[in-house]
Amino acid sequence: MDPDIFLMFQCTSPSGIPECQVRAELSPLYDRHPLPGDRVQIETGWAERRQREPWLFDGTKFRLHSIKQEGDVSIFCLGITCYKDFVGTNLASRVEQLRQQGHEHFGNSQAYLADPLGVGAMLHTTDDKFVFLRRSLCVGEAQGKVDVPGGHPEPQIVMTGDTTSGGPICHQDLPGELVVKELFSSILREIQDEVNLSPPTLSRPVLLGVARNETSGGRASAEFYVRCSLTSEEVQHNYAIGGPEAQESTSIIFVTRENVLTMEQSGDLWKELCPSAKGAVKLYTGVMGQCQ
Repeated sequence: MDPDIFLMFQCTSPSGIPECQVRAELSPLYDRHPLPGDRVQIETGWAERRQREPWLFDGTKFRLHSIKQEGDVSIFCLGITCYKDFVGTNLASRVEQLRQQGHEHFGNSQAYLADPLGVGAMLHTTDDKFVFLRRSLCVGEAQGKVDVPGGHPEPQIVMTGDTTSGGPICHQDLPGELVVKELFSSILREIQDEVNLSPPTLSRPVLLGVARNETSGGRASAEFYVRCSLTSEEVQHNYAIGGPEAQESTSIIFVTRENVLTMEQSGDLWKELCPSAKGAVKLYTGVMGQCQ
């Protein structure tokens, strides 16, 4: 296994997990455990990071604590965190110390980390190619690396329907069924914004699994499979026009399914992938590699 990633959860069905077989359980028990004095360190680290990268902004995120299985239903155990705490814990120089303390105090190396849940997609065109994006330098992580389309599910959208409204968010304000809807809808929204594809061209996502990014303190990302009704040439045309988040990438890359399945063993491109993309490729290969 590539040391950049750890597969936290992998679907056992070759068709992936549909939205109807996923539940979400929200609780303060699944939040990050604070350490005495770490608020000051987090605020200081955030201020320093914002000076270097003023385009960064804080926002409430879901925190993935664990995944439970009940029959054929996968239950995401979620707390609430924020991007600022992610920068101040997962991306901090002291992250390995925090993981060691979490293991010693709670038997859980992630206990003191923000661990905001990300989403990513293996986006499959009609001419049997997958979509990858070269990340720009104006992003918070993995600048210049190759990634799959992705981002974060947003608690604020569950609350108000958009990300512009402020105010505190409480666990009890987030109904589980709406959180699951946002988890699956968010990846479609990211594809629309980053690749400039319209909703009718995209299938409903199916969940492949969850991978942890070991280069950012084990932060987890749920990886999906999404089918597109366009050819790679048509996708390229839409991407060139530009979507709302066009500034997050500099180019689009298409890789045949055959090459995706052997990417880790034979391709130089694997070395250019950021960990979230490695996790997505690894999960797709493990779940759907033999069936399509």
